Amino acid sequence: MRDAAVRVRSGILGGAGVVFLLWAVQVRPSARPDALFATAAHLTGLLAGYGVLVLLFLMARVPAVEHGVGADRLARWHAFGGRHVLLLCFGHGLFALLGYAVHTGADLVRAVRELLGYPALAAAAAGTVLLAAVGATSARAVRRRMSYETWRGVHLLVYLAAALGFGHQLAGPDLAAAAWFWALAHTVVAVLLLWYRAVVPVRQALRHALRVAEVRFEGPGVVSVVVRGEHLAELRAEPGQFLRWRFLQRGLWPTALPFSLSAPVRGNTLRITVKGLGGHSRRIRRLRPGTRVLATGPFGALTAARRTRTKVLLIAGGVGITPMRALFETLPGGPGDITLLYRAGTEEHLVLRAELEAIAAERRAGLHYLLGPSGAAYDPLAPQALAALVPDLAEHDVYLCGPPGMAEATRAALLRAGVPAGRIHSECFSF
Repeated sequence: MRDAAVRVRSGILGGAGVVFLLWAVQVRPSARPDALFATAAHLTGLLAGYGVLVLLFLMARVPAVEHGVGADRLARWHAFGGRHVLLLCFGHGLFALLGYAVHTGADLVRAVRELLGYPALAAAAAGTVLLAAVGATSARAVRRRMSYETWRGVHLLVYLAAALGFGHQLAGPDLAAAAWFWALAHTVVAVLLLWYRAVVPVRQALRHALRVAEVRFEGPGVVSVVVRGEHLAELRAEPGQFLRWRFLQRGLWPTALPFSLSAPVRGNTLRITVKGLGGHSRRIRRLRPGTRVLATGPFGALTAARRTRTKVLLIAGGVGITPMRALFETLPGGPGDITLLYRAGTEEHLVLRAELEAIAAERRAGLHYLLGPSGAAYDPLAPQALAALVPDLAEHDVYLCGPPGMAEATRAALLRAGVPAGRIHSECFSF
């Protein structure tokens, strides 16, 4: 998995290097202010156009990339890259404006008015505004105050922004020598997006014919949804992965919700376990048997393929137990090789407890419940506590899933306890 992430990252950086070389071979050294501004606009424009392509590619859900790198890591790369692409877009516009103003002797207001008179430039400016809107709604403080549907709808404007900027990129002189290559790159990314985000989901829906079979109460505010369908082996859904579920019932159908599998795929049956925190999760408890289900995926790289050591420690917090429970049952290992630590506030918040204990007994695996409020003086996930619970902790692979705050603190504790960063595997299943 680390190799896949390194290859993808190296490919992205290598592509940026090619774009830089494309700029370098066209540079004509000059000390004139307008030429300096034009040169800077040229470079930032090329990198911004390339950056938009990379952002779209990262979210295209290409299985070879997504399963190797992981949806959570790709989303972080996408967010990180988005900020830099916005800066490049603004830099390109500013340098181009200053270069035009200096070259023509116009003031900035007149220069803006004249530049926007060119249709391709006006479209590119509109695309930049849309990108800025997407970036603003992606800020953590803003996103917390938005519904998923609103956030998702605004995010779809990225496609329109990319389309508006494409004409400007081909019309400018910067790509005259390589316009065919630029158009080919855009075409490839567009085909990947169309195939994996539109065609494949529709094909899966028709092929698997998923329907809700049962809704089971698992604990306070927690239910398991059993879904049955056809040809489920073709999904190749592994324990630790998640799918995006769309339940065709009133109040639920507009939103695709990311939930991990809480048990391995068995015959024609899939199962997810959901904690009723948000409005959608509460509505899931009222799902009716027979409700049609659309599921796309699987996604995520929190699978057995990440394993590098014989011994494995699984750490779950809250409803993060769902992917850990599936891995607890299926990860290969002998007696004592697999250990699960389950963090919860009280005993009544332990989900799937009977199943976990049955798996532990059958496999002779370690199972420890770490109970108590998160703000207590004693932290059962502190480095010393972890080392006491799990001998030779540093020799384990660690799979981690839980609320963001708990996951970040536990990762830091594992690093302090001597577990190498490359052996800590985690993924977030929320937007």
